[in-house]
Amino acid sequence: MTARLTRQAGLCAAVPLALALTGCGGGGDSAKPSAAPPAASSPTATDSASPADPDAAEKKAVLASYDAMAREQMKAYRQADAKGTDLEKYATTEALGQIRNDLANMKQAGTVVRGELGHDTEVTELDMEAQTPTATLSDCVDLSAYETYDVKAKRVIPLPKEQPLRYVMTATAQRWEGRWMVTDIDPQGGEGATC
Repeated sequence: MTARLTRQAGLCAAVPLALALTGCGGGGDSAKPSAAPPAASSPTATDSASPADPDAAEKKAVLASYDAMAREQMKAYRQADAKGTDLEKYATTEALGQIRNDLANMKQAGTVVRGELGHDTEVTELDMEAQTPTATLSDCVDLSAYETYDVKAKRVIPLPKEQPLRYVMTATAQRWEGRWMVTDIDPQGGEGATC
């Protein structure tokens, strides 16, 4: 039962990336215009934001790459197959391996993903000084509208009762040759934390 819960949690946690960044990207954009118009407050806003400015651009790039990978991942999970997706443009071998394992398990079980996931994702760590720049992302996943669908039985498989509807997962991305790639998706990253 625990292995099954862990596997289902893995599937639930891997899928959330699909919508993870919609809110984060928009929040960053709406904050910038409000700081720019007032000429008198621009220096104050710039001064208070100065330490974050270089990181803000990189964080936005990390989130954009993560979002693109997530959209491709959701395409794959909706058909239990990576065929016709661009996952390799946004995820490295290790992250792709995690997704492919999920897809293989889904095929074997005869399931696909339906419904939607809620997300609140942010870049929690960014190391641009490392030999390979690295970012850590934290995602508050909301499973309340998520469904696993049994294709043969033509029915929704309910989540285990022990599965929290909201929990924290983490992901890692690295900057390779000028672009951010998702390197790891860790459904256990929040160590069981709910959000």
